[in-house]
Amino acid sequence: MFRPLVKEDYDIVCDWWKWWRWPMIPKETLPNNGTGGFMIEKNNIPIVCGFLYTSNSKLAWLEYIVSNPEYREDDRQDAIDSLITNIEEFSKSIGIKVLFSIGKSDSLKKKHKKLGWFVDDKPSHEIIKRIQ
Repeated sequence: MFRPLVKEDYDIVCDWWKWWRWPMIPKETLPNNGTGGFMIEKNNIPIVCGFLYTSNSKLAWLEYIVSNPEYREDDRQDAIDSLITNIEEFSKSIGIKVLFSIGKSDSLKKKHKKLGWFVDDKPSHEIIKRIQ
């Protein structure tokens, strides 16, 4: 099932980030204070989520895709495909023309490529400055 994130999902997602050795992303830096994204679940078990940053432009940023490390690998991979394609459909429905994402994970890069995304072969760098 594809559904919007709810407030209670944040703690689950933080546990996933911790397991995958990602930094915990503060709620206030996520869209809609941590609820601006989507979850795929099966039999009420959360499997994978991603956040969608939107603005007044026709470009949206899909970021911080993370999955439940305890969920079966075969279903988890299908759920990631489902998350990305459902977010594509949702984005089209709200007038988005371009989806953008940044990724280091080889498996996510391959998955995006398989789903028709352009994946630049030359590495780039995230340039971030915390100003507060």
